[in-house]
Amino acid sequence: MIAAIPVAAAPIGRVPAQRLARQELAKAMYHQAPSVLGYIEHAINSAITWIFDKASQVTPGGGWSALALVALAVLIVAVITTRIGMVRRSARQQAPVFDRGARPMTARQLRAAADASAAAGDYAAAIVGRMRAIAVSCEERGILQPDAGRTADELALQTGVRFPGQEAGLASAARLFDQVRYGDGTGTEDGYQRLTELDASLTRLSPRAITA
Repeated sequence: MIAAIPVAAAPIGRVPAQRLARQELAKAMYHQAPSVLGYIEHAINSAITWIFDKASQVTPGGGWSALALVALAVLIVAVITTRIGMVRRSARQQAPVFDRGARPMTARQLRAAADASAAAGDYAAAIVGRMRAIAVSCEERGILQPDAGRTADELALQTGVRFPGQEAGLASAARLFDQVRYGDGTGTEDGYQRLTELDASLTRLSPRAITA
């Protein structure tokens, strides 16, 4: 929720309004990404300039003070909702399956760790571990080249090429991984079971050969 911005009864000038904007944007809720904060502040300052330019042509202060603050609040809501949503989607699409500098584990070790997490009721960790096991398994089998920066979407697309008929399951697994690892999703037993079955299916199947 965006905090309510007080509406001043007395006239307010451009500089005080910009100061209010900076104070509002200094709150932690807006610090989702540095580029987003800069974009928001620039947009708000531009809007304040336009509002007060128009206001000076009609009448000083008065109802324009309230209008300026209401417009500022509306702008904050609209810009933050749009921009932060875009940043989050972009981050999920670009985030790798493995954490930077993570200690390498075999597919067998990752599966065992995922099963242990599931047994303890931590299905979010189990889903992340099982997806990583799928990635490492494909690399160990020579199906994929090792790539520490590979995203879940890339894993699904590249693996789907080698396993016709598994594309939908792989795409669903990538979405689940991103939701649990980088979004607001909650891991569930059903979700983990689906990844376990996908992993088992890929292990049983022979990949399609790549033709030149």
